[in-house]
Amino acid sequence: MPEGRRGEIPAGLFYDKEADSFLDSKSSRCYKLAYIGCQHIITTNCRASMTLDNLPVEIRNLYEVYEWRHASAILKDDFSAEWNDIIEVLRSFRLLRSDVRAPGGGKSPISLKIDGQFYRRGWVEKAFDTKMVIDGQPLDSPTHSIDCFKNQIGLEIEWNNKDPFFDRDLNNFRLLFDLRALSVGVIVTRCDELQEIFNQLGKGKSYGQSTTHLGKLLPKIQGGGGGGCPILVFGISKKLYVED
Repeated sequence: MPEGRRGEIPAGLFYDKEADSFLDSKSSRCYKLAYIGCQHIITTNCRASMTLDNLPVEIRNLYEVYEWRHASAILKDDFSAEWNDIIEVLRSFRLLRSDVRAPGGGKSPISLKIDGQFYRRGWVEKAFDTKMVIDGQPLDSPTHSIDCFKNQIGLEIEWNNKDPFFDRDLNNFRLLFDLRALSVGVIVTRCDELQEIFNQLGKGKSYGQSTTHLGKLLPKIQGGGGGGCPILVFGISKKLYVED
């Protein structure tokens, strides 16, 4: 946990207004503040308070999960079919040693497997033709395609891309939400703790700090990268790893 004296907020913590808590950008953990008089001290890890009651216990145990703007409630209540698809795909996924060790180049077998599960359930890669009209003149306002899209739910898998891909995804979610083309954005990425496994397998250099993982994503969302779009994040944890 970051060090800090009473009355100070340690560096590296980002405030989550909805949860009234702070996220540690390095460990992806969540902390609450306790108030004593007019001073505050960080007291306890509140990871449990970030657990989503809408999710099955199995999913909560296998993934690190974070949400913004009640994304899980919107999915479960208003998009139950898409919610069930997400739960079933994540429940069946396992991170195989052979996939981690697979040679680089092109899309990773890990992303392809997750994509494939969604495509078999009727999700599609979706591009949008968006324009703005200013003084009667149409201007193109291009957005990027979404990996998996179904019924106004967009899902991106960011396994091992360069971290600016998170900026692209969040900006896309923000724009499409504002245009009422997207109701919830979902991102599946890897937990920081997997680096230990990558190092043991001799693949550590392929999964550097400048690539996509939770420690890079959470501060971007906390900084407002997704605008008003409800966002749900799943971090692939060590518990999903299988020595095949």
